[in-house]
Amino acid sequence: MKTVLRVAVVAFVIASAWGVPKEEAKTDEDVTQELIRESIAKYPGTCPCPYNIDRAGHKCGRRSAYSRPGGYSPLCFASDVTKEMVEEYRKRHKQ
Repeated sequence: MKTVLRVAVVAFVIASAWGVPKEEAKTDEDVTQELIRESIAKYPGTCPCPYNIDRAGHKCGRRSAYSRPGGYSPLCFASDVTKEMVEEYRKRHKQ
């Protein structure tokens, strides 16, 4: 009986080690998209970016926070994300 229990425990430990896939490192593009998603999610209104749709179903366009000077400056495009932002994200998430 002890042998069966030991074998079961060893099998469980081995299965646990192999069964849990490690999270793959995110590419710079993945991090950039995540930063854009986070930025848009933090915006309190309905028009953070020009390509978003307002409550009436219209594109936000020039009415978006991104297009208006002052106030909120959400990240809407990959070109808005700097290498420093990507590096800071990686530090925060230990990648």
